[in-house]
Amino acid sequence: MQSDDTHDPKDHATLAFGCAAVAGLYGELTRADGIAVLEAAWDSGLRRFDTAPFYGRGLSERRVGDVLRDKPRETFTLSTKVGRLLSPADKATREDGALPFHVHFDYSDTAIARSFEDSLQRLGMASIDYLYVHDIGRFAHGDANGPHLENLLSSGIPFLEGLKAQGIIRGWGLGVNEVETCLQVMEATTPDEILLAGRYTLLDRTAEESLLPLCLERGTRLVIGGVFNSGILATGASAQAHFDYGPASDDIRARVDAIEAICTRYGIPMAQAALSFPAAHPAVSHVLIGTGKVSSLRRNLDQFGARLPPGLLDEIAPHVLRTQTLRG
Repeated sequence: MQSDDTHDPKDHATLAFGCAAVAGLYGELTRADGIAVLEAAWDSGLRRFDTAPFYGRGLSERRVGDVLRDKPRETFTLSTKVGRLLSPADKATREDGALPFHVHFDYSDTAIARSFEDSLQRLGMASIDYLYVHDIGRFAHGDANGPHLENLLSSGIPFLEGLKAQGIIRGWGLGVNEVETCLQVMEATTPDEILLAGRYTLLDRTAEESLLPLCLERGTRLVIGGVFNSGILATGASAQAHFDYGPASDDIRARVDAIEAICTRYGIPMAQAALSFPAAHPAVSHVLIGTGKVSSLRRNLDQFGARLPPGLLDEIAPHVLRTQTLRG
């Protein structure tokens, strides 16, 4: 384990902007507000953006394209995701401002080809740098994951490798919440990147023992998302706190209460420690932040890059999670 006195995020990772919230991830967001936060991210110097067809059922990609389309293409890096296809739905099915589409999973080569072309159309752009395979694993699919994974390994990944070999994309990766799936895929091949949400945080270190060393060994870059574990590391352990996309359990709230008390004793806000923690690991290339509010973006930018006080992580260690428990 890396010692506290070398835990300086400025030595390693930089920030990237995740674009789920600009499509209304936590509630409907107007186009003006979504565009405003994207422009604020650009004006602040952020030059890496991640979106997905699933975010707002196409809405995030449209808004991201509207902001980035006229920027010099060589000055930013753009990623989106494959694995879900959108098909037209009745407008009455719209929720939270999302576009009127049904969503279904498909990890085959033909589905990935269609998803890629559809994303280019929604973005209104001629190129995408990285394609992440979205939500493969038992976390999303439960017992139905086996056929999805086999389809990806036998069909989808060879297609992605072909796109990379032709220079159509710069690389491919996984966009997941589950360490075990990353390890399974890496038994067969080596992704260029993994966007891992919520598994290398101040609270959840599921990725620390096995995945991080493997990524260093293979040269797979890690982009760490979900640094607040669905909010609880930013809000604290209130009765309304969320962890892993749902209400936090009593055990999780107790762990976070303990972590926050330790952070307070060391004189650093828990949210600041959570934002800065993953950036120092040499396997981590970027820390992904995402918000639908300009004020939250600016707060995160101000907090990122803090050097964690010596001793802090050692005291937090007994309270962290090291094994993922899947939903359902």
